Amino acid sequence: MTTVIVDYESGNLHSAEKAFQRMAAEAGTGNVIVSSDPDVIRRADRVVLPGDGAFPACRQALFDHRGVFEAIDEVVITAGKPFMGICIGMQMMATRGMEYSETPGFDWIGGSIEPISPADKALKVPHMGWNDLQLDRAHPVFEGITTGQHAYFVHSYHFEVADPAHLLAHVEYGGHITAVVGRDNLIGTQFHPEKSQDTGLRMIANFLGWAP
Repeated sequence: MTTVIVDYESGNLHSAEKAFQRMAAEAGTGNVIVSSDPDVIRRADRVVLPGDGAFPACRQALFDHRGVFEAIDEVVITAGKPFMGICIGMQMMATRGMEYSETPGFDWIGGSIEPISPADKALKVPHMGWNDLQLDRAHPVFEGITTGQHAYFVHSYHFEVADPAHLLAHVEYGGHITAVVGRDNLIGTQFHPEKSQDTGLRMIANFLGWAP
């Protein structure tokens, strides 16, 4: 089994690669490689899409890599293989992003990427640092993880889902902030699992063993 972390020159690929490789080795769930080659992506058994920075820039960078999105779509949507989006990689699953200007997303999970606006104006944006996960729905990627465990966030926008059934976990930061979304073979984390210590590593291991 091969997991491909998509390289489109956006995101901390080294940290993600090491975390996924470590958990794949511990769980015996195959190889983890980083690639921007559409043919390699098409042969993947599961796909991970990271992303750091601004939504429009990440989307542009992805689509500037000819054939990469088409390969991801073929594997994930047509073939139904497991997909994990991380940070902006998760946000791009939405219908649209509203950072700087309205930008179309993949529209895999209905909703919009909107600015964080805490009710308590003393809370700073970006939302940065550790926060307690509040699990809203059971999911195989949460096996061994409970409400109250910490994850590491760095973001100024979050995913407002159209269907509440697609909200799997949130955190509190002057209001609800989406932490995990998902449906069918798709999962997305606003936080960085590769930087979230035991909680994140457990989620990575669960994803690598997940068979939706």
